[in-house]
Formats: sequence, structure tokens, C-alpha cells
Amino acid sequence: MLGSSILFSFVWVATKKLHPELPATEIAFVRSFIGLLLVLPFFLKRGFAIFRTQRPGLHITRCFCSTINSIALYYGVAHLPLAVATSLSFTRPLFMVLLAIVALGERVRWRRTLATVTGFLGVLIVLGPTDLIFNHAALVALGGAAAVAVALAVIRQQSIVDGPLTMLAWYVVGTTALSAPFAFLDWHTPSMMDWALMIFIGLAASLGQFMLIRAFMFAEATVVNPVDYTQILMGAVLGYFMFGEVPSIWTGVGAIVIVGSTLYILLREARLNVGPKPPIDELPSP
Repeated sequence: MLGSSILFSFVWVATKKLHPELPATEIAFVRSFIGLLLVLPFFLKRGFAIFRTQRPGLHITRCFCSTINSIALYYGVAHLPLAVATSLSFTRPLFMVLLAIVALGERVRWRRTLATVTGFLGVLIVLGPTDLIFNHAALVALGGAAAVAVALAVIRQQSIVDGPLTMLAWYVVGTTALSAPFAFLDWHTPSMMDWALMIFIGLAASLGQFMLIRAFMFAEATVVNPVDYTQILMGAVLGYFMFGEVPSIWTGVGAIVIVGSTLYILLREARLNVGPKPPIDELPSP
């Protein structure tokens, strides 16, 4: 998990290093396409049987939401301080609780409700005393976190009936196909340095996701999830040394509130875990 967090931290640095006029849709497409190339040998071995599923609609929904999340995440990282963008990306468990209440009709007890409200107050602390609260990039980043919450809900249902290769096949093909039209509609010819950075993003993000999944195979979420929050610290350090970004005290306080509330939700889910489904926060980000 630590290796995954380090890789994703450098993915965010590479994203900010890209040319400012390079659209987030283009970055998301290249990242998905490189992921597709990496798993292509497995597809060739299994054939079209790898896509066999009884609920293709859910996979399409997941791909749609994952595409929105990728574009929103790259846009947020490009236009916000690294520490802020990373902190906002960790609000996805809070949106999962809202989704459980509104869409899935699950009963959420008062402790998790209070933790969720506290987590969103942490978002206001991160953004509030500065002009970031009026920044459209912050709203886009939060929208991406909400979209990935829907994708995680699909993973929670389908991971029980579909194997990991089927889940992966639908993901890389779906996100590549969905991001391609938006990328080509607003295509900016990358420089050689831009190509190098985007290839690095595709390789590092794919390896980071693999390491993330392996971490959850080896240990429980209560063990490995706290390590993932080191991305916030690394984002602050890398933002300072690479881009001269000095995190405000409000960013630090808000990040602590967000991390504390999401960790409480995770621990609460682990204690109340009943039945065959894993806790929602045990699932890696798609």
C-alpha cells in the first residue's frame, strides 16, 4: 500500500507538470489506453469470454462513473494545490455513506451519520477560509469523488459474481472507449515531454492500482487503509518542493478531520461486518 501511495503521489506530480493547455480528457484517455495495452495479453488468451457477465448494465455504469472520476481527478490535480486535491479525493467513503442511504436504502446508524457530517465539515475547513471554496476545480474534484462512490457500489455487487479479470476487462475497455470521443474533440498535440509524462502516468497508475489490489489481498482494510492516507502528506511535501505550494493551516486541519471521519467509518464497518459482502471502504478505487 505504501508503494501504491508513492506511485500515485508521483502520478499527481506528473499531472501538474504537463502543459497547462493539455485537457484532462486527453490525459484520462491516454492513461486508460496504456492500461488496456498492459492487460491485452490476458485478453488475447481468454478471448471474448472474459467479458461474459449477467449484468452488463452495471459494468457500463461503473465505467461511466470511473471515466468521470478520472477526468475530474486529473483536472483537480492540475488546478489545485496537491495537498488540497489529494484531501478532496479521500472523501469517497463519505459519498458512499450518502449513496447507501439515498440509492441503496441502507439503514445508517447515528454514529456513521455523525462521522459523515463531520467529514464534509472537514471539506469546508479545507476550502472555507480561502478563495478555494469558490473554485470550480474544487467542485469538479468533489464531483469526481462522488462518481467513484457509485463505481465502488457497483464493484461491491459485481465482485461477488464476476471474477477480477472480467471486472478489469470491462474497466479498461470501457474507460478507454468512453474517454476517447472527449479526448479527440479537444485534442492538443502533446510535446515529447508531455508524451513522456503521460506514458509515465499510465504505467505508474496501472502499477499503483495493481499494488493497491495486492495490498487488500494480503491484509484487512483496517491495516492497509491508514497507510493510503500518506498520500496527503506526500502531496503536501511534493507540492512544496516541486511547485512551491505552501499548505495553509486550514488544509492540514481539514485533512485531519476528513481522515479521522473516514477511518472511523471504516473501523465501524469492520466491527459491524455481517454477511458475505466486504465493507465498502475495503474496496480499492477503480
